[in-house]
Amino acid sequence: MLKKNLTFFTPDPENSRELTFVPNGIKAGFPSPALDFEDDKISLDKFLVKNHLATFYAKASGNSMTGAGIDNGDIMVIDRSLEPTENKIAVCLIDGEFTVKRLKVQKDGLYLIPENKDFEPIKVEESNQFIVWGIVTYVIKAV
Repeated sequence: MLKKNLTFFTPDPENSRELTFVPNGIKAGFPSPALDFEDDKISLDKFLVKNHLATFYAKASGNSMTGAGIDNGDIMVIDRSLEPTENKIAVCLIDGEFTVKRLKVQKDGLYLIPENKDFEPIKVEESNQFIVWGIVTYVIKAV
């Protein structure tokens, strides 16, 4: 089932905020001294967004893409300047409704492939009003 409503947000590079960053990872074994990380900072906007004018955030709704690591409520980073190519995960507008699916080109046409076996692929027909709205570049997960 397609979802009509995705909530879109735009990055605000003017109000970007740098937070403490652990560049070498946090060990799941023995603890490391916290003082090693005091000076490292990162802005997620600057790290996740390559093209501020063409990038948006949207909250995922539903579970058709769980196999690709996109779960209900996750925040997707979507770049509208990227070329839609085979196997990319795209936000598509089909017949006035947004959906997030993997792009698959077959001999008989273009398919929007879910990453959940409970959902059927969507074949894009000539009669459909269809555009690839943007390509998902990152997913920010809730825990």
